[in-house]
Amino acid sequence: MPTQSLNFGIIGAGRIGQVHAESLCYRLPQANVLAIADIFGDAARAAAERFHIPHATDDPTELLDNPAIDAIAICSSTPTHAPLMMAAAKAGKHIFCEKPIALDLGRIDEALAAVDAAGVKLQIGFNRRFDSNFQRIRQGIADGEIGSPHILRITSRDPAPPPIDYIKASGGIFLDMTIHDFDMARFLLADEVEEVYAQGGVMIDPAIGEAGDIDTAVITLRFCNGALGVIDNSRQAVYGYDQRVEVFGSGGTLSAENNTPHRVTASTRGGVSQAKPLHFFLERYMESYVAEMRAFCEAILNDQPTAVSGNDGRIPVVMGLACWKSYREQRPVRLDEVTLS
Repeated sequence: MPTQSLNFGIIGAGRIGQVHAESLCYRLPQANVLAIADIFGDAARAAAERFHIPHATDDPTELLDNPAIDAIAICSSTPTHAPLMMAAAKAGKHIFCEKPIALDLGRIDEALAAVDAAGVKLQIGFNRRFDSNFQRIRQGIADGEIGSPHILRITSRDPAPPPIDYIKASGGIFLDMTIHDFDMARFLLADEVEEVYAQGGVMIDPAIGEAGDIDTAVITLRFCNGALGVIDNSRQAVYGYDQRVEVFGSGGTLSAENNTPHRVTASTRGGVSQAKPLHFFLERYMESYVAEMRAFCEAILNDQPTAVSGNDGRIPVVMGLACWKSYREQRPVRLDEVTLS
C-alpha cells in the first residue's frame, strides 16, 4: 500500500521556490515539507520561517541524504537543474523540476537517463498546462468540439523585461520565455511540431541585444498533422501580462482571453473601460502552480505516470534551439535538424 502523504525537500528559495513552498505547505494536505535549501542560506532560513518549514540549509545534499524525504522540488537556477536531477535520482527521490532541464540536449539526455535508471517519478514544471482556461480548450479539441484544428495562435507578452544579468544566463527568449508557448502548442493540439520559422528583433531595450538576446519575436509552427501555429512574444506589454490563446478548426473556434481582476465594464460619458490584465505570472497562474504540484503528488501516491514527462521537458528545448537556428539563418528549420552537437 502506498503512503498517503509525501515528505518534500525544496531546493531553491527564490520566487518560484516560494510559490511551490506555499502550495506544498498550505494548500496540499498530502504534502509535508521537511526542509528547504538555497546556496544563499539567509534566503533558505527566511523561507523556512515564512512557511514553517522545520529545517533550512545552504547545502542541498543535506536534503538528498535525508532518508525521510520522498520527493525533491528543484526550483534553483537553470544550470543546477540537471546536476541536481541526477543527484536526486541517485538518492532515490522523486523529482519535480522547473523548466528547462538544461540548455544543452546532451545534458538533458544524461539527466533523463539517470532518472530512468533510478526508476523514480519525474515531472517538469510547465504549469500552464494546468490552467483551467487552457485545459478547457484542450478538452474541447479532444472532444471534437471544433472539428480538425487548422490554426493555433498564442500570444504571450510580459509586463516588463527581466534584469540583464538574468537574460545573459537564460538561454535567450526562445529557451526562457517562448518555451512555455512551445509546450502549450504541443499540449493543446496533442501533436508534434515538425518545423519552425522564427523572426525577431530588439525593440524594447538595446541592452538586451548587447546581451545576445532579442525582446520581440514571432514564430510560425507547422505540425505533423498539417495544422499551422503562430506564437508572438514581447518582453514588454505596458498594459500588463498578456496571455491569450485561440484555436481555429473546421467546425469552429475555441479561445481564451486574459484574466483580469474583475469583469466589470464601466461605460460613462468619458468612455468605456475595463480592467487591465493581471500584472504578472504569479497573479495569473497561481492556481495552476497548485494544480501541477497536486498532480505530481497524486502520480507518486497512485504510482501513475506524471502529467509532464521528461520528454515533454526535452522537446520544447529542441524547439527553442531550432528557433535560434531559424532566426540566425533566416529560414524555416525542421526540428530533426537539431542534434546533440
